[in-house]
Parts: sequence; C-alpha cells; structure tokens
Amino acid sequence: MKTQTLPLKRIGRSQAVCLPAAVIRRHHFTSGLILEDRGHEVVLRSVEPQSKLSWPDTYRAMAAAKEDWSEWDAAASDGGEEVHDWSHLPPPLAAKPRRTRK
Repeated sequence: MKTQTLPLKRIGRSQAVCLPAAVIRRHHFTSGLILEDRGHEVVLRSVEPQSKLSWPDTYRAMAAAKEDWSEWDAAASDGGEEVHDWSHLPPPLAAKPRRTRK
C-alpha cells in the first residue's frame, strides 16, 4: 500500500480531499462513499456492497500486486510439517453426565 499526502481544498465553507482517479477505479467507488470516523482514523468505504472475488480473480489480483512473499519461505523449514506421535498423551477427560432435577 502506498502512502500519499492529499491536500485539503476549500469548497465554499467546507474543505475537501480529492481522491486519485486510480484509487477510485481500483476500489470501484461509483455512487458515493461511507465515511466512518473511528476517533484515531477515518475509513472510507464504498456505498455498494463489495462482492467477493473468485479464487481465479484472487490469484490474478495477488499476482498483479507483485508482493514479496519470500519471508514466508522460512516458515516452511521450521519443522512444522513433521507428523508428531501424540499417542503417549492421556486421553481427554470425558464430560461428566449432567444431573437432572426430579
């Protein structure tokens, strides 16, 4: 995610921020935005509900982002892929039957 500084512009008695056209296209902002003031940050969301990407669409979006995932390669060699023998552990405790009122 790139960080950009957006200047405030005066429009009448208000001030505005212009979003870059590329951001508007990427997030499919077409008919308006919802502004959520969380106190320590401001979040903008599209008025339209976001549709979920299919697996092929997700793959294409991840490939287009060209993110560096090389740090995750270290997780493959940490020994977590080994199968462990848990037979030496005692079985879990069985739940006690509930008493019923008479």
